Amino acid sequence: MPKRQPQKNKTWVQLTKDFVKEWPEVLDGLQFTNMPVKYLMYINILLKNNITIHYDIAKDLKTKKQETIAKFLKKTIEDNYMKIKSVDMKFDIPKLKRDMESKTSLIMAKTFKK
Repeated sequence: MPKRQPQKNKTWVQLTKDFVKEWPEVLDGLQFTNMPVKYLMYINILLKNNITIHYDIAKDLKTKKQETIAKFLKKTIEDNYMKIKSVDMKFDIPKLKRDMESKTSLIMAKTFKK
């Protein structure tokens, strides 16, 4: 019987192995290949014809669902894959850090409960 695969989270952006390898300081020791869309502030996709597609994720999160934004990003990158020169992403590191610390504190409190 094949091993059951976990369900894909539709609100996460897939980070490639090359991205993780090239930008270790961005991830600073965190081990993951997916990141929730809510931690991206914006993404700039520079095309080979020097047109930049700027997507302000932080602004759109106020009115759109994470799943909608993730689908749009995936479609845009897939549709323009051969035309892309570079991708620039700005992460909300303070928010990521706060969330990680609060979740870690909660897990530790439950684990070492007296």
